[in-house]
Amino acid sequence: MDFIFELRYRLSSDDDNQDEIVGRLEREDCTDALIGIGRPGRIALEFCREADDALAAITSALADVRRAIPTARLINVGPDLVGLTDIAEYSHVSRQNMHKLANNNVETFPVPVYAGSICLWHLEKVLRWMMPRGNYAIEPGTLEVASIARQLNIAIQAREIEPELFRQAQDLLA
Repeated sequence: MDFIFELRYRLSSDDDNQDEIVGRLEREDCTDALIGIGRPGRIALEFCREADDALAAITSALADVRRAIPTARLINVGPDLVGLTDIAEYSHVSRQNMHKLANNNVETFPVPVYAGSICLWHLEKVLRWMMPRGNYAIEPGTLEVASIARQLNIAIQAREIEPELFRQAQDLLA
């Protein structure tokens, strides 16, 4: 099965030759990725990777990128945080229908992670909410990828927590 996901990295100052980076990625079996290098110091890779499951697809891509660009630092895995328009695309409904679903189900619809002029949700949570409520054309593997992406993003954020605060938070949240 093919799994579609994104990996976004911060590059070190040593990795400033875009052509060389692309060549290294190709040599490490990342030919199944669309490479975005438009922003200086960053690289985004959109993979369409064949594997038995989403975890195998994502972990093999992470290993390939690590071999190709060992100094790159993973900053985000997607799809995870998305707006209603993105959710509509993943569930193959109109944007208006997605807004209607969210607005008509305020008591049960997942709470956004960020609510400002634009709201963001964890894709996994919204898909899990939607699946038992209708016959949505969600691509196979999308929920699995979104779940792993969310968990990896939590791990990425957790590495920035001060150790003492982390220990205290574990006690408080138990």
